[in-house]
Amino acid sequence: MPDRPLSPPHVLHAPADGADARAAGRHMRRTAPLAATLAVLLAACSPTAPDTGSERATQSDAASTAAATPGGPPSHAATSAQAPGGGWRQVAGADIPRVARSTQDLPATVRSDDGVEVVVTDTSRTIVGNDDIVMVMDALGLSDQVFAAPTNAVSASARAAQHHFLFNRTTGVEGVLSLDGTLFVGNSLRRHGKLAQPLRDAGLPLVIVDELQPAPDKVRKLAAVFGHADEGETLAAKVRQQLDQAKVIAAGISRAPRVIHVSATGGGGAPAVGGADTAAAGLIRLAGGINVGDEARVANYSQLSNEGIVAAAPEVILVSEDDMRVFGGEDGLWAAYPTLRQTPAGLAERVWVMPDTQLKVSSIAGGTAAIALASHLAELADELDAHAAVRPSPVMPVASTARAVATRDRASPASGTSSAAPGTPPHMPAAPAPGA
Repeated sequence: MPDRPLSPPHVLHAPADGADARAAGRHMRRTAPLAATLAVLLAACSPTAPDTGSERATQSDAASTAAATPGGPPSHAATSAQAPGGGWRQVAGADIPRVARSTQDLPATVRSDDGVEVVVTDTSRTIVGNDDIVMVMDALGLSDQVFAAPTNAVSASARAAQHHFLFNRTTGVEGVLSLDGTLFVGNSLRRHGKLAQPLRDAGLPLVIVDELQPAPDKVRKLAAVFGHADEGETLAAKVRQQLDQAKVIAAGISRAPRVIHVSATGGGGAPAVGGADTAAAGLIRLAGGINVGDEARVANYSQLSNEGIVAAAPEVILVSEDDMRVFGGEDGLWAAYPTLRQTPAGLAERVWVMPDTQLKVSSIAGGTAAIALASHLAELADELDAHAAVRPSPVMPVASTARAVATRDRASPASGTSSAAPGTPPHMPAAPAPGA
């Protein structure tokens, strides 16, 4: 989806915080001409969903935002085509829970996650803290009430808001009040907590529904804020049912594929790998995969050394649509992470692209996203098992094995000298990304 022009942002300033079935999505191998764009590739294999919500929200889920410039030697392309589960795929859940718009039950008294009871009387000009809030508003049919949203928001309704703002530690009460909203709904106790009471004292109702809680709970609380407590129970139950269905699929996976989630913007604007506490990591684990960021012990979105990426040996590269746009397409992805080419996922060009609102946001689409990803991981595990069964591993004589181990040990002493293959980029120590 082309980037929608934003209105001039209010300078509140903020770095980004990290932030049914196997038929969902279709396997796509890289057979398009060199000039084809990734947007065309992904659109060709996207699942079709009925338009049951706002038009903008549906377009955001279905649209692909990245252009690809496929490259690489022909032999590499042949390897990708022959590898089990190789090639680029669009992975997206099609069944995002929604309800028909109905009359709001306002005023509503709700308990903010900072422990304060707040009376909400008017939601017509809502200032939202991030996309997870917007997605619940979309599901309730309240997309038109998204009045102001962060500049780094990716959902269609947030991008179509009348105002956009930056938010950081220096943000003051005056900056938020200048937006002239009727309600502020934040999604982080850490980011929005310090302004909560000053804004309330100035007359702006503020409710925080913290992002670090299960999606069904978040959906239930947010729906109540907008005067739809009953509808919130219905939506939350649907999300819970979908999450349980994904767990059943994941439990049947024969071997957990190794997944690396890479981002162009997660680490304070720098390329980074998704760590254990990201929404993507939770999705990968629930869907039956191994998030290599967990094993690398990176927090939030953090940089991982070139050698660390090779050592992680991911079998799937998972990236969001908007990150592909920021990368500039396929060539930009490989340039940002050059050693990904040397991993099992890179050799097979096994790159799966998901909507940002399903991969990087824990909200109402989390259940359908988990079903889609679990289904693809289950399919991949079956293909890898079948491939291994018909391709016996070579047996090395005991003496040769001993010599190989000794050679390896001499090349990699305890001092930490790398034994990477020739041509591997120089070591780059793992370090937290700026702003992570």
